[in-house]
Amino acid sequence: MADQALVFAVRRRELELVGPAAPTPREIKRLSDLDDRHVLRMNVSLAFFYRGREEGVALGDPAGVIQRALGEALVHYYPLAGRLREVEGRKLDRPWLVVDCTGEGVLFVEAEADVRLAELHAAGLRPPIPCMQQLLLEVEGSSGMVDTPLMLIQVTRLLCGGFVFALRHNHTLCDATGIVQFINAVAELAGGLPAPTVAPAWARELLEMPSPPMPSFPRSEFDVQQSPQVTQTFPAPGPVDGDMVVRSFIFSHSEVAVIKKRLPPLLRDTATTFEALAAFLWRARTAALEFPPDESAPLAIIANFRAAADLGLPSGYYGNAIVASRAIADAAELRRGSLEDAVALVRQAKVMVTAEYVRSTVNELVLGGRGQPPLLPANMYLLSDLRRVGFHRVDFGWGKPVFAGPVYPVFRQSFFTVIMDRNGEEAVIVPVALPRQAMERFAVEMERLVVSKL
Repeated sequence: MADQALVFAVRRRELELVGPAAPTPREIKRLSDLDDRHVLRMNVSLAFFYRGREEGVALGDPAGVIQRALGEALVHYYPLAGRLREVEGRKLDRPWLVVDCTGEGVLFVEAEADVRLAELHAAGLRPPIPCMQQLLLEVEGSSGMVDTPLMLIQVTRLLCGGFVFALRHNHTLCDATGIVQFINAVAELAGGLPAPTVAPAWARELLEMPSPPMPSFPRSEFDVQQSPQVTQTFPAPGPVDGDMVVRSFIFSHSEVAVIKKRLPPLLRDTATTFEALAAFLWRARTAALEFPPDESAPLAIIANFRAAADLGLPSGYYGNAIVASRAIADAAELRRGSLEDAVALVRQAKVMVTAEYVRSTVNELVLGGRGQPPLLPANMYLLSDLRRVGFHRVDFGWGKPVFAGPVYPVFRQSFFTVIMDRNGEEAVIVPVALPRQAMERFAVEMERLVVSKL
């Protein structure tokens, strides 16, 4: 069923501000040098789709349960109930974002929709998620960065007894891991726990760099040596439009095995799913785009560095802990070469992300200017692995979601998330954004390699 064919009415109650359920400190909290980047000054939308509970199991109304738990969670995560302010910069005399912990609250709306989960599923529960205009209210004036609520939540009850939990959040406060940590706290409190099992940690000072910044090796997060003709600023976050199209592809365990069979036996046994899939997608995308001779095909992997012990980030850190690591190949050589060669380049990019690399990256970002949008090579492929973030495990008491995750690719980025395949087993779903003709060529390559697509 096409998105345009699915039309249903939504009735929303009055929009509310939900604040912390108990008094919280009134203070100013500084964001880290990594949080306060132009590229993160945006809102990101997520959606979680749930079935209704079996008849006879009474858990209460999901909107009421979640609203109560949200207020309790904001006691622990009280900066999220505040507002961003812009102050004069501490470094390089540039404006700087801080959080004014006012306790004003986040936006919340309760809704009912004349549609069943099965109908939404038939329309396509995959990025780009259809019908999000109905499932996540657009509140005029709420999408700015400064002096606006940091989060918007809509809980929509469905005719079948299921519901949709949709959320839009400010990326400067949380990355994917951080926002899921908060949502899980809401879910645990909704289930009756007295406090979240993971205590939140602010600790943004651990990612503040010296003044003046001192990178250990000069670099920019996405900088690649190319002519100005093939660079562009980041497109605005949101659904891809114009000649660009988005399609999501599913890779089951068996289909990942098909890809790994193209590797030498030793590498076949040691290559991770991410390494094999990333290399495969990178090569297929490069071929589909038909780059001209001597064009490079850069890959940027968005890496989570919470595991870097030398940085000392505490358990429960919910700020941004992500940087981009790069792999660069000549497009023609990437296409002519083997999958093994591409896997080696992906591995090299992964191991780059050490504590020293993170510190140098943040220093260079500050030195290069937080206020300017970075240049993104038009042929750059952005890729991140969100499977371990845990979107698919968030349970408010009604079971795990049928689908959960970002509603569309931001910056035309591909990301890996978890979905259940036709056999009820966990599979990897990957949205890909390409020009229409290139997408047709890309889809042919997927079909040739027996990749199931949504």
